[in-house]
Amino acid sequence: MSTEDKLHQFGAYRKACELFDLVVSDLAPLAREPMCQRLVSQQVASADSIAANIEEGYGRSSRADYVRFLVIARGSATETRGRYEQRLHHWLPAETISARVALCEEIVAILSATIRRLRSG
Repeated sequence: MSTEDKLHQFGAYRKACELFDLVVSDLAPLAREPMCQRLVSQQVASADSIAANIEEGYGRSSRADYVRFLVIARGSATETRGRYEQRLHHWLPAETISARVALCEEIVAILSATIRRLRSG
């Protein structure tokens, strides 16, 4: 199995890619609102950062580097969740907020478990 195949099998990575697509879909209508442009840009960037840091860490040669990038990815997932919970609720339906927060929490849980396992092994 190739390294790329292994990456795509990692649940946090698959969910991070799914979340990114959902963020883009959720926020595209808001991108034209002057009041929302910065918020949209930051949310897209933080959602992208989750998958990007998993990818970068996966490509590193040491376990410590991989863990460091997973920690950064977890922070980006927490940031993305917070923006949905605390700020985007003004423009998005409650069901959308709940679904995205739940997906962020799944990503955080997978990353946290992986970080613990890699640090202890």
